[in-house]
Amino acid sequence: MTGRQLIISMLTLWLIGGCAAFKPQENSQQLTKGKLPFEEGIKKINHVVVIYMENHSFDNLFGEFEGANGIKNAKKENYTQVDEQGKPYHTLPEIPRNSSFPTDLPNAPFNIDQYITADKATPDVTHQFYHNIMQINDGKMNQFALHNQSKGLAMGYYTTKNLPFYPYAKKYTLADNFFQSVFGGSYINHVYMIAADIPVWHNAPASMIAELDNKGRMIKSGVVTPDGYAINHVLPRNPPHPPKVNVEKLLPPQSMPTIGERLSEKDISWAWYSEGWDKAVAGEETNYAYNHEPFTYFEKYAPGTAARKEHLKDENDFLKAAKEGNLPSVSFVKPGQGYDEHPGSSAVYPSEEHAVKLIDAVMEGPHADDVLVILTYDEFGGWWDHVAPPIIDRWGPGSRIPAIIISPFAKKGYIDSTQYETVSILAFIEHRWGLDPLSKRDKNANPFRGALEFYK
Repeated sequence: MTGRQLIISMLTLWLIGGCAAFKPQENSQQLTKGKLPFEEGIKKINHVVVIYMENHSFDNLFGEFEGANGIKNAKKENYTQVDEQGKPYHTLPEIPRNSSFPTDLPNAPFNIDQYITADKATPDVTHQFYHNIMQINDGKMNQFALHNQSKGLAMGYYTTKNLPFYPYAKKYTLADNFFQSVFGGSYINHVYMIAADIPVWHNAPASMIAELDNKGRMIKSGVVTPDGYAINHVLPRNPPHPPKVNVEKLLPPQSMPTIGERLSEKDISWAWYSEGWDKAVAGEETNYAYNHEPFTYFEKYAPGTAARKEHLKDENDFLKAAKEGNLPSVSFVKPGQGYDEHPGSSAVYPSEEHAVKLIDAVMEGPHADDVLVILTYDEFGGWWDHVAPPIIDRWGPGSRIPAIIISPFAKKGYIDSTQYETVSILAFIEHRWGLDPLSKRDKNANPFRGALEFYK
Protein backbone atom coordinates (compact mmCIF):
# COMPACT_ATOMS: atom_id res chain seq x y z
CA MET A 1 0.00 0.00 0.00
CA THR A 2 1.41 3.37 -0.99
CA GLY A 3 1.61 6.28 1.40
CA ARG A 4 -1.22 8.02 -0.46
CA GLN A 5 -3.41 4.89 -0.24
CA LEU A 6 -2.66 4.61 3.46
CA ILE A 7 -3.77 8.20 4.08
CA ILE A 8 -6.98 7.67 2.09
CA SER A 9 -7.67 4.45 4.00
CA MET A 10 -7.17 6.19 7.34
CA LEU A 11 -9.40 9.09 6.31
CA THR A 12 -12.10 6.65 5.23
CA LEU A 13 -11.99 4.84 8.54
CA TRP A 14 -12.13 8.15 10.41
CA LEU A 15 -15.18 9.31 8.42
CA ILE A 16 -16.97 6.00 8.93
CA GLY A 17 -16.25 6.13 12.64
CA GLY A 18 -17.39 9.75 12.81
CA CYS A 19 -20.66 8.94 11.04
CA ALA A 20 -21.24 5.95 13.29
CA ALA A 21 -20.68 8.14 16.33
CA PHE A 22 -23.01 10.88 15.09
CA LYS A 23 -26.05 11.35 17.33
CA PRO A 24 -29.27 13.34 16.90
CA GLN A 25 -29.21 17.01 17.77
CA GLU A 26 -30.89 16.50 21.13
CA ASN A 27 -28.25 14.05 22.29
CA SER A 28 -25.55 16.39 20.96
CA GLN A 29 -27.04 19.16 23.05
CA GLN A 30 -26.98 16.89 26.08
CA LEU A 31 -23.28 16.29 25.56
CA THR A 32 -22.38 19.94 25.00
CA LYS A 33 -24.79 21.60 27.40
CA GLY A 34 -25.19 18.91 30.04
CA LYS A 35 -28.29 18.15 32.06
CA LEU A 36 -29.09 20.14 35.16
CA PRO A 37 -30.01 18.36 38.39
CA PHE A 38 -33.80 18.38 38.92
CA GLU A 39 -33.74 20.66 41.97
CA GLU A 40 -31.71 23.21 40.04
CA GLY A 41 -33.48 22.80 36.72
CA ILE A 42 -36.97 23.42 38.09
CA LYS A 43 -35.94 27.00 38.85
CA LYS A 44 -36.32 27.59 35.11
CA ILE A 45 -40.07 27.10 35.59
CA ASN A 46 -41.63 30.32 36.83
CA HIS A 47 -45.29 29.54 36.11
CA VAL A 48 -47.31 26.43 36.96
CA VAL A 49 -50.79 25.98 35.48
CA VAL A 50 -53.01 23.13 36.66
CA ILE A 51 -56.04 22.43 34.46
CA TYR A 52 -58.36 20.17 36.43
CA MET A 53 -60.88 18.17 34.43
CA GLU A 54 -63.55 15.76 35.68
CA ASN A 55 -64.27 12.10 36.16
CA HIS A 56 -62.45 9.80 33.73
CA SER A 57 -60.10 6.88 34.28
CA PHE A 58 -56.95 6.39 32.24
CA ASP A 59 -58.31 3.39 30.34
CA ASN A 60 -61.56 5.22 29.63
CA LEU A 61 -59.77 7.97 27.67
CA PHE A 62 -56.21 6.81 26.93
CA GLY A 63 -56.63 3.05 26.98
CA GLU A 64 -55.78 2.92 23.27
CA PHE A 65 -52.73 5.21 23.42
CA GLU A 66 -49.82 3.63 21.56
CA GLY A 67 -47.15 2.28 23.88
CA ALA A 68 -48.97 3.15 27.11
CA ASN A 69 -50.13 0.66 29.73
CA GLY A 70 -53.62 0.49 28.29
CA ILE A 71 -56.51 -1.87 27.69
CA LYS A 72 -54.51 -4.34 25.63
CA ASN A 73 -52.31 -4.92 28.70
CA ALA A 74 -55.29 -5.86 30.88
CA LYS A 75 -55.49 -9.50 31.97
CA LYS A 76 -58.82 -11.25 31.60
CA GLU A 77 -59.24 -11.58 35.36
CA ASN A 78 -58.92 -7.79 35.69
CA TYR A 79 -61.60 -6.90 33.15
CA THR A 80 -64.07 -9.77 33.61
CA GLN A 81 -66.64 -8.29 35.97
CA VAL A 82 -68.10 -10.42 38.75
CA ASP A 83 -71.23 -10.37 40.91
CA GLU A 84 -71.53 -10.32 44.71
CA GLN A 85 -70.64 -14.01 44.90
CA GLY A 86 -67.55 -13.46 42.77
CA LYS A 87 -69.03 -15.23 39.75
CA PRO A 88 -68.42 -13.72 36.29
CA TYR A 89 -71.42 -12.15 34.58
CA HIS A 90 -72.46 -13.93 31.37
CA THR A 91 -72.84 -10.47 29.79
CA LEU A 92 -72.34 -7.05 31.34
CA PRO A 93 -75.25 -5.97 33.55
CA GLU A 94 -77.77 -4.02 31.48
CA ILE A 95 -77.26 -0.25 31.46
CA PRO A 96 -80.45 1.14 33.02
CA ARG A 97 -82.64 3.95 31.70
CA ASN A 98 -80.77 4.17 28.39
CA SER A 99 -81.70 2.59 25.08
CA SER A 100 -78.49 3.60 23.26
CA PHE A 101 -76.61 0.50 24.40
CA PRO A 102 -77.31 -3.18 23.69
CA THR A 103 -78.62 -5.27 26.58
CA ASP A 104 -76.16 -8.09 25.88
CA LEU A 105 -72.75 -6.40 25.86
CA PRO A 106 -69.90 -8.93 26.27
CA ASN A 107 -68.29 -9.01 29.70
CA ALA A 108 -65.27 -6.99 28.62
CA PRO A 109 -64.26 -3.40 27.86
CA PHE A 110 -66.27 -1.91 24.99
CA ASN A 111 -66.01 1.17 22.78
CA ILE A 112 -68.57 3.85 23.70
CA ASP A 113 -68.33 5.82 20.44
CA GLN A 114 -70.27 3.19 18.47
CA TYR A 115 -73.32 3.87 20.67
CA ILE A 116 -72.91 7.45 21.94
CA THR A 117 -70.40 9.68 20.15
CA ALA A 118 -67.94 11.73 22.19
CA ASP A 119 -69.76 14.98 21.42
CA LYS A 120 -72.74 13.78 23.50
CA ALA A 121 -72.94 13.16 27.23
CA THR A 122 -73.28 9.65 28.60
CA PRO A 123 -75.17 8.84 31.80
CA ASP A 124 -73.25 9.45 35.02
CA VAL A 125 -71.32 6.61 36.68
CA THR A 126 -70.97 5.95 40.43
CA HIS A 127 -67.87 7.49 42.00
CA GLN A 128 -68.07 7.55 45.79
CA PHE A 129 -65.51 6.80 48.48
CA TYR A 130 -66.58 3.37 49.70
CA HIS A 131 -67.88 2.37 46.28
CA ASN A 132 -64.46 3.04 44.74
CA ILE A 133 -62.83 0.77 47.33
CA MET A 134 -65.33 -1.99 46.54
CA GLN A 135 -64.95 -1.52 42.78
CA ILE A 136 -61.18 -1.96 43.09
CA ASN A 137 -61.90 -5.12 45.15
CA ASP A 138 -58.46 -5.61 46.70
CA GLY A 139 -56.74 -4.83 43.39
CA LYS A 140 -58.74 -7.32 41.30
CA MET A 141 -60.45 -4.40 39.46
CA ASN A 142 -63.48 -6.60 38.77
CA GLN A 143 -66.48 -5.08 40.57
CA PHE A 144 -66.91 -1.77 38.75
CA ALA A 145 -70.13 -2.96 37.11
CA LEU A 146 -71.49 -4.38 40.38
CA HIS A 147 -71.08 -1.27 42.55
CA ASN A 148 -72.44 1.17 40.01
CA GLN A 149 -75.72 2.89 39.25
CA SER A 150 -74.94 2.65 35.52
CA LYS A 151 -73.92 -1.03 35.72
CA GLY A 152 -72.11 -2.18 32.57
CA LEU A 153 -71.46 1.36 31.34
CA ALA A 154 -68.46 1.45 33.69
CA MET A 155 -66.58 -0.78 31.21
CA GLY A 156 -66.82 1.71 28.33
CA TYR A 157 -63.91 3.56 26.73
CA TYR A 158 -63.44 6.20 24.02
CA THR A 159 -61.41 6.11 20.79
CA THR A 160 -58.24 7.78 22.00
CA LYS A 161 -57.05 9.12 18.64
CA ASN A 162 -60.28 11.07 18.17
CA LEU A 163 -59.92 13.10 21.37
CA PRO A 164 -58.73 16.75 21.30
CA PHE A 165 -56.16 15.96 24.02
CA TYR A 166 -54.51 13.23 21.93
CA PRO A 167 -52.11 15.55 20.01
CA TYR A 168 -50.87 17.06 23.29
CA ALA A 169 -50.25 13.60 24.75
CA LYS A 170 -48.32 12.67 21.60
CA LYS A 171 -46.24 15.86 21.58
CA TYR A 172 -45.41 16.09 25.28
CA THR A 173 -45.39 13.63 28.21
CA LEU A 174 -48.29 11.31 29.00
CA ALA A 175 -48.18 9.86 32.52
CA ASP A 176 -49.68 6.36 32.52
CA ASN A 177 -49.15 5.59 36.21
CA PHE A 178 -50.88 8.60 37.83
CA PHE A 179 -53.54 8.01 40.51
CA GLN A 180 -56.20 10.12 42.19
CA SER A 181 -54.99 10.70 45.73
CA VAL A 182 -58.25 9.78 47.50
CA PHE A 183 -60.85 7.10 46.82
CA GLY A 184 -64.15 8.43 45.54
CA GLY A 185 -65.43 11.62 44.04
CA SER A 186 -64.82 15.21 43.07
CA TYR A 187 -65.26 17.22 46.27
CA ILE A 188 -62.79 15.23 48.34
CA ASN A 189 -60.12 15.06 45.63
CA HIS A 190 -60.36 18.81 45.05
CA VAL A 191 -59.84 19.51 48.73
CA TYR A 192 -57.03 16.97 49.00
CA MET A 193 -55.31 18.50 45.98
CA ILE A 194 -54.82 21.78 47.85
CA ALA A 195 -54.51 20.51 51.44
CA ALA A 196 -53.28 16.88 51.34
CA ASP A 197 -55.69 16.27 54.20
CA ILE A 198 -59.30 15.18 54.82
CA PRO A 199 -61.93 17.63 56.15
CA VAL A 200 -63.39 16.84 59.56
CA TRP A 201 -67.03 17.10 60.71
CA HIS A 202 -67.38 15.63 64.17
CA ASN A 203 -70.95 16.77 64.83
CA ALA A 204 -72.46 15.97 61.43
CA PRO A 205 -76.16 15.09 61.26
CA ALA A 206 -76.68 11.39 62.00
CA SER A 207 -78.39 10.87 58.65
CA MET A 208 -75.16 11.82 56.85
CA ILE A 209 -72.89 9.33 58.63
CA ALA A 210 -71.91 6.12 56.84
CA GLU A 211 -72.43 2.73 58.47
CA LEU A 212 -69.72 0.05 58.33
CA ASP A 213 -69.53 -3.53 59.56
CA ASN A 214 -66.87 -4.77 62.01
CA LYS A 215 -64.50 -5.38 59.08
CA GLY A 216 -64.84 -1.80 57.81
CA ARG A 217 -67.04 -2.71 54.84
CA MET A 218 -69.84 -0.36 53.86
CA ILE A 219 -73.34 -1.20 55.00
CA LYS A 220 -74.78 2.23 54.19
CA SER A 221 -73.03 5.00 52.28
CA GLY A 222 -72.78 8.44 53.80
CA VAL A 223 -71.04 11.79 53.54
CA VAL A 224 -69.09 11.35 56.79
CA THR A 225 -67.12 8.39 58.14
CA PRO A 226 -68.11 7.02 61.55
CA ASP A 227 -65.03 8.75 63.03
CA GLY A 228 -65.92 12.18 61.62
CA TYR A 229 -64.18 12.67 58.25
CA ALA A 230 -66.19 14.20 55.39
CA ILE A 231 -65.37 11.98 52.40
CA ASN A 232 -68.35 12.12 50.02
CA HIS A 233 -70.16 14.89 48.13
CA VAL A 234 -71.00 17.87 50.33
CA LEU A 235 -71.16 21.61 49.68
CA PRO A 236 -69.33 24.26 51.73
CA ARG A 237 -71.12 26.38 54.30
CA ASN A 238 -69.32 29.41 52.85
CA PRO A 239 -71.25 30.86 49.89
CA PRO A 240 -71.83 30.96 46.99
CA HIS A 241 -74.55 28.33 47.19
CA PRO A 242 -77.03 26.91 44.69
CA PRO A 243 -80.66 27.87 45.35
CA LYS A 244 -82.57 26.28 48.27
CA VAL A 245 -79.76 24.57 50.14
CA ASN A 246 -80.16 23.11 53.64
CA VAL A 247 -77.52 24.92 55.70
CA GLU A 248 -77.41 22.11 58.29
CA LYS A 249 -76.08 19.77 55.61
CA LEU A 250 -73.27 22.08 54.48
CA LEU A 251 -69.71 21.38 55.61
CA PRO A 252 -68.49 23.83 58.28
CA PRO A 253 -65.42 25.90 57.27
CA GLN A 254 -62.13 24.02 57.63
CA SER A 255 -58.97 25.33 59.28
CA MET A 256 -56.10 23.04 58.22
CA PRO A 257 -53.39 24.67 56.08
CA THR A 258 -53.51 24.66 52.28
CA ILE A 259 -51.02 25.26 49.51
CA GLY A 260 -52.52 28.75 49.27
CA GLU A 261 -51.15 29.79 52.65
CA ARG A 262 -47.82 28.13 51.96
CA LEU A 263 -47.45 30.22 48.80
CA SER A 264 -48.69 33.44 50.38
CA GLU A 265 -46.27 33.10 53.29
CA LYS A 266 -43.41 33.38 50.80
CA ASP A 267 -45.09 36.06 48.67
CA ILE A 268 -45.55 33.66 45.76
CA SER A 269 -48.51 34.80 43.66
CA TRP A 270 -51.33 32.32 43.00
CA ALA A 271 -55.01 32.07 42.08
CA TRP A 272 -57.80 29.55 41.62
CA TYR A 273 -59.83 30.35 38.49
CA SER A 274 -63.34 28.88 38.18
CA GLU A 275 -65.61 29.18 35.17
CA GLY A 276 -68.80 30.96 36.23
CA TRP A 277 -67.34 32.27 39.52
CA ASP A 278 -68.26 35.94 39.01
CA LYS A 279 -71.88 35.09 38.21
CA ALA A 280 -72.13 32.69 41.13
CA VAL A 281 -70.89 35.34 43.56
CA ALA A 282 -73.38 37.81 42.08
CA GLY A 283 -76.22 35.30 42.55
CA GLU A 284 -76.83 34.95 38.81
CA GLU A 285 -77.57 31.81 36.83
CA THR A 286 -74.24 30.12 36.10
CA ASN A 287 -72.48 26.88 35.20
CA TYR A 288 -70.18 27.25 38.22
CA ALA A 289 -69.78 23.90 40.01
CA TYR A 290 -70.23 24.63 43.73
CA ASN A 291 -68.27 21.59 44.93
CA HIS A 292 -65.32 22.17 42.57
CA GLU A 293 -63.81 25.26 44.21
CA PRO A 294 -61.93 23.80 47.18
CA PHE A 295 -60.80 27.05 48.79
CA THR A 296 -64.41 27.96 49.55
CA TYR A 297 -64.40 25.09 52.08
CA PHE A 298 -61.86 26.96 54.25
CA GLU A 299 -62.43 29.72 56.79
CA LYS A 300 -59.46 31.74 55.49
CA TYR A 301 -61.34 32.28 52.21
CA ALA A 302 -64.74 33.20 53.61
CA PRO A 303 -66.72 36.07 52.04
CA GLY A 304 -65.23 39.44 52.92
CA THR A 305 -61.69 38.18 53.46
CA ALA A 306 -58.76 39.73 51.65
CA ALA A 307 -57.59 36.23 50.65
CA ARG A 308 -60.83 35.49 48.81
CA LYS A 309 -60.73 38.77 46.92
CA GLU A 310 -57.08 38.31 45.92
CA HIS A 311 -56.99 34.61 45.04
CA LEU A 312 -60.44 33.35 43.94
CA LYS A 313 -61.16 34.45 40.39
CA ASP A 314 -63.13 33.73 37.23
CA GLU A 315 -61.87 31.63 34.32
CA ASN A 316 -62.17 34.70 32.08
CA ASP A 317 -59.54 36.37 34.27
CA PHE A 318 -57.21 33.45 33.56
CA LEU A 319 -57.61 33.72 29.79
CA LYS A 320 -56.92 37.46 29.90
CA ALA A 321 -53.86 37.08 32.14
CA ALA A 322 -52.45 34.21 30.04
CA LYS A 323 -52.71 36.15 26.81
CA GLU A 324 -51.28 39.32 28.34
CA GLY A 325 -48.46 37.59 30.24
CA ASN A 326 -49.80 38.47 33.69
CA LEU A 327 -50.38 35.03 35.20
CA PRO A 328 -49.46 34.47 38.84
CA SER A 329 -46.73 31.96 39.63
CA VAL A 330 -49.30 29.23 40.32
CA SER A 331 -52.69 28.97 38.59
CA PHE A 332 -55.42 26.39 39.15
CA VAL A 333 -58.06 26.43 36.41
CA LYS A 334 -61.47 24.76 36.70
CA PRO A 335 -63.91 24.60 33.76
CA GLY A 336 -67.58 24.74 34.69
CA GLN A 337 -70.50 22.37 34.21
CA GLY A 338 -70.93 21.55 30.56
CA TYR A 339 -67.21 21.91 29.84
CA ASP A 340 -65.49 19.88 32.56
CA GLU A 341 -66.03 16.39 31.03
CA HIS A 342 -68.24 15.23 33.92
CA PRO A 343 -70.44 12.38 32.61
CA GLY A 344 -74.13 13.17 32.79
CA SER A 345 -73.69 16.92 32.42
CA SER A 346 -70.78 17.32 29.98
CA ALA A 347 -69.68 15.64 26.78
CA VAL A 348 -66.06 14.63 26.33
CA TYR A 349 -65.30 16.28 22.98
CA PRO A 350 -66.55 19.87 23.58
CA SER A 351 -65.10 19.80 27.11
CA GLU A 352 -61.66 18.94 25.79
CA GLU A 353 -61.97 21.58 23.07
CA HIS A 354 -62.70 24.09 25.84
CA ALA A 355 -59.61 22.98 27.77
CA VAL A 356 -57.48 23.16 24.62
CA LYS A 357 -58.29 26.88 24.45
CA LEU A 358 -56.95 27.23 27.99
CA ILE A 359 -53.77 25.33 27.12
CA ASP A 360 -53.20 27.29 23.92
CA ALA A 361 -53.72 30.60 25.69
CA VAL A 362 -50.69 29.70 27.80
CA MET A 363 -48.52 27.91 25.25
CA GLU A 364 -49.04 30.60 22.63
CA GLY A 365 -48.66 33.46 25.10
CA PRO A 366 -45.80 35.31 26.79
CA HIS A 367 -45.33 32.62 29.47
CA ALA A 368 -44.68 29.78 27.01
CA ASP A 369 -40.92 29.64 27.67
CA ASP A 370 -41.05 29.14 31.44
CA VAL A 371 -44.34 27.34 32.12
CA LEU A 372 -45.37 23.90 33.33
CA VAL A 373 -48.95 22.95 32.43
CA ILE A 374 -50.35 19.91 34.24
CA LEU A 375 -53.56 18.67 32.64
CA THR A 376 -55.25 16.05 34.78
CA TYR A 377 -58.54 14.88 36.31
CA ASP A 378 -59.94 15.05 39.79
CA GLU A 379 -60.95 11.38 39.80
CA PHE A 380 -62.00 8.33 37.78
CA GLY A 381 -65.72 9.09 37.62
CA GLY A 382 -66.70 5.45 38.23
CA TRP A 383 -65.07 4.15 35.03
CA TRP A 384 -63.10 0.90 35.06
CA ASP A 385 -59.32 0.89 34.87
CA HIS A 386 -57.21 -2.27 34.84
CA VAL A 387 -54.30 -1.04 37.00
CA ALA A 388 -54.58 -1.63 40.73
CA PRO A 389 -53.61 1.50 42.67
CA PRO A 390 -50.78 1.41 45.20
CA ILE A 391 -51.66 1.13 48.88
CA ILE A 392 -50.47 4.08 50.98
CA ASP A 393 -53.08 4.82 53.68
CA ARG A 394 -56.80 4.55 54.43
CA TRP A 395 -57.64 7.37 52.01
CA GLY A 396 -55.97 6.08 48.88
CA PRO A 397 -54.70 6.42 46.29
CA GLY A 398 -57.79 5.61 44.30
CA SER A 399 -58.09 4.73 40.63
CA ARG A 400 -55.65 5.60 37.84
CA ILE A 401 -56.43 8.79 35.92
CA PRO A 402 -54.90 10.58 32.90
CA ALA A 403 -52.26 13.29 33.24
CA ILE A 404 -50.42 15.16 30.50
CA ILE A 405 -47.32 17.22 31.31
CA ILE A 406 -47.03 20.13 28.87
CA SER A 407 -43.96 22.34 28.98
CA PRO A 408 -40.82 23.28 27.05
CA PHE A 409 -39.13 21.20 29.75
CA ALA A 410 -41.37 18.14 29.37
CA LYS A 411 -39.88 15.13 27.62
CA LYS A 412 -41.22 15.13 24.07
CA GLY A 413 -43.29 12.27 22.71
CA TYR A 414 -42.75 10.40 25.96
CA ILE A 415 -44.76 8.00 28.12
CA ASP A 416 -43.79 8.35 31.77
CA SER A 417 -44.60 5.31 33.91
CA THR A 418 -43.24 6.80 37.13
CA GLN A 419 -45.76 6.47 39.97
CA TYR A 420 -47.50 9.80 40.59
CA GLU A 421 -50.66 10.89 42.37
CA THR A 422 -52.70 14.07 42.57
CA VAL A 423 -50.55 15.54 45.34
CA SER A 424 -47.51 15.19 43.09
CA ILE A 425 -48.78 18.59 41.96
CA LEU A 426 -48.27 19.90 45.49
CA ALA A 427 -44.91 18.18 45.67
CA PHE A 428 -43.71 19.97 42.54
CA ILE A 429 -44.89 23.38 43.76
CA GLU A 430 -43.23 22.78 47.13
CA HIS A 431 -39.94 21.70 45.55
CA ARG A 432 -39.94 24.61 43.12
CA TRP A 433 -40.51 27.33 45.70
CA GLY A 434 -39.02 25.75 48.81
CA LEU A 435 -42.28 25.28 50.69
CA ASP A 436 -42.92 22.99 53.64
CA PRO A 437 -45.08 19.97 52.77
CA LEU A 438 -48.63 19.85 54.10
CA SER A 439 -48.64 16.15 55.07
CA LYS A 440 -46.73 12.89 54.60
CA ARG A 441 -48.55 12.27 51.33
CA ASP A 442 -47.28 15.33 49.46
CA LYS A 443 -43.91 15.09 51.23
CA ASN A 444 -43.41 11.60 49.78
CA ALA A 445 -45.05 12.14 46.38
CA ASN A 446 -42.84 12.26 43.29
CA PRO A 447 -42.75 15.85 41.85
CA PHE A 448 -42.69 14.71 38.17
CA ARG A 449 -39.00 13.82 38.14
CA GLY A 450 -39.57 11.34 35.32
CA ALA A 451 -41.44 13.78 33.07
CA LEU A 452 -39.08 16.76 33.02
CA GLU A 453 -35.52 17.39 31.90
CA PHE A 454 -33.42 20.52 32.06
CA TYR A 455 -30.22 21.62 30.33
CA LYS A 456 -27.60 24.22 31.12
